[in-house]
Amino acid sequence: MEKLLYSKNHEWIKKEGNIALIGITDHAQKSLGEIVYVELPEVDDEFEVEEAFGVIESVKAASDSYMPVSGKIIEINEALEDSPTLLNEDPYGTWIIKIELSDEGELESLLDLAAYNELCEEDN
Repeated sequence: MEKLLYSKNHEWIKKEGNIALIGITDHAQKSLGEIVYVELPEVDDEFEVEEAFGVIESVKAASDSYMPVSGKIIEINEALEDSPTLLNEDPYGTWIIKIELSDEGELESLLDLAAYNELCEEDN
């Protein structure tokens, strides 16, 4: 998790070259409870930073997922359509979308693990 960056909206991002994997944090999945549905975007959709790209529904509530950085969707995790609880079982091993970064400079505005943990402590 040290190599991940985090948004204040509780998404994580893992950069691999010009590509990034995006998922939700353990804090987010615990707050949501049992996840029952994940609405995914379409491949080739483009989003700006902070724009909602999908919805995660749990037994407690529905929550939008927000882009931590701008980019174009190049792959979606189709396994989530049949098994949305993968996000509960392994939040850091289960990515939601894979994007092509449109502005790597936006990564600098994200949080490192220490800053993210501090944010979570403030939430509790």
